[in-house]
Amino acid sequence: MNSQAARRSFLQGSGAFAAATFTNSLAALYARNAEAAACGGFSGQVAGPYGPIAPVADQSTGLPLLQLPAGFRYTSFAWTGDTMLDGRPCPSNHDGMAVVMTRRVGRGDKHVLIRNHERGFGSASSMIMARGRYDNGMSSGGSALGGTTNLVFRDDNWVSVEPSLGGTLINCGGGPTPWGSWLTCEETLSNELSTHGKRHGYVFEVAANAPETSGNPIIGMGRFSHEAAAVDPVTGYVYLTEDLRNLSGFYRFVPNDIKGRLGSLEAGGRLQAAKVAGRNNASLIIAKRCDEYTLEWIDITHPDQDAGPVGGPQLPGFDVNPRGSGPFVQAWAAGALQLARGEGIWYSAGKMYMVDTATGVDGSNRPGRGQGAVWELDLASMKLKAIFVSDNQLVGNNPDNITVSPRGGIIVCEDGGSSVDPFGTGTRLLGISAQGDSFIFCKNNINLSAAQIAGADKSVAPGNYRGSEFAGACWEPSGRVLFCNIQTPGITFAITGPWGDDGV
Repeated sequence: MNSQAARRSFLQGSGAFAAATFTNSLAALYARNAEAAACGGFSGQVAGPYGPIAPVADQSTGLPLLQLPAGFRYTSFAWTGDTMLDGRPCPSNHDGMAVVMTRRVGRGDKHVLIRNHERGFGSASSMIMARGRYDNGMSSGGSALGGTTNLVFRDDNWVSVEPSLGGTLINCGGGPTPWGSWLTCEETLSNELSTHGKRHGYVFEVAANAPETSGNPIIGMGRFSHEAAAVDPVTGYVYLTEDLRNLSGFYRFVPNDIKGRLGSLEAGGRLQAAKVAGRNNASLIIAKRCDEYTLEWIDITHPDQDAGPVGGPQLPGFDVNPRGSGPFVQAWAAGALQLARGEGIWYSAGKMYMVDTATGVDGSNRPGRGQGAVWELDLASMKLKAIFVSDNQLVGNNPDNITVSPRGGIIVCEDGGSSVDPFGTGTRLLGISAQGDSFIFCKNNINLSAAQIAGADKSVAPGNYRGSEFAGACWEPSGRVLFCNIQTPGITFAITGPWGDDGV
């Protein structure tokens, strides 16, 4: 269904006059917010190609968990507490995710997704009991409860969920590999050793066939507060983001083994940090649309170096230089660039799309505490350009994970708390237009009573979860199904509908 047909469907029925009035008011609002979209300014918000959104019932539970445009539908799966294949309850805190394998089975397609669980320390009894486990020891906070699960979606239906990695910490973002695995990232910064002699802050590779996951960290990718990873399929280089406020570098890993297969990244390589060409210690924590830089790369000699004080030039955003990760300490000393908080990154058609969730300033004019930006890196020219910059929560409220559809459309997941717009309060999936403006595609509508939870046969706690972050947005290869998570209470969704060629 095209956008005009969607609007006609929305306006049908007894509420047509009220709907038309609402649509007209939206048009005026979008016009005002798009005024700043020129280069040198900030992005605006425009009307989406699919029309207004409204609550839609989940095909699995019947609950109105999401707001979507007319014609779109979804089904939920693998809620926190649901039973997995091993008989244990599904872990909480759903985060980064991707489709890592698709194959034809009969007349349909079978998709394997790998999903992160951004969990910290806790009781050993709550660990993810996967065959591939990294750290079975204890740290000062307890056992490491993070890890991943593998989900199967076949013929437009959810099939199964099983554990695939355990014993890790704060598995936030990550990224798929061209050879059909998932890179899961620990977003933590600590020099502490567990009772089993393990540190945290690494990247791990997870197999599409869960029992094949080794549980070994990829030491060469560095020990820092990792957020996400994306592989350039041409060179095999892995681009990495760091999420530590105003102490974030932008990195890439040049592997020794470029054959691209499960386990090949464990053979080591060179970690490099990005530097703006001809300019030492460039700060990118405040940006405007169309800001552009040429990048070059600096070798990081000791990727596993402990966190410590940042030396060298004064860091913007601090009165006194604080402690940073070992790789960032080395990078800054060598003239590397500074980001506010690196988040999601995604490869598409020769370019990397990278999110800095806190680009800009807050109401107190503090740098690196703004509403966020999306940067585009052309891998052929190494030109880094700001294609979307928000300066208010309506346009974009701290985007986090990012994905690009097979049609080239960009979707970002918000993580700024409850965004307020004409459709109510709640986090959103935002599309980014070709002109660098945002539009609302989907909105979190989860507000659960005890009776609703019991009726859906779920075990999550009652509550209003509309402010919980979207995460893990990703597509299967044909672009028919968009998958995503809402972190709390922990639900995964498969969304289908009339995508068309003029949207995402």
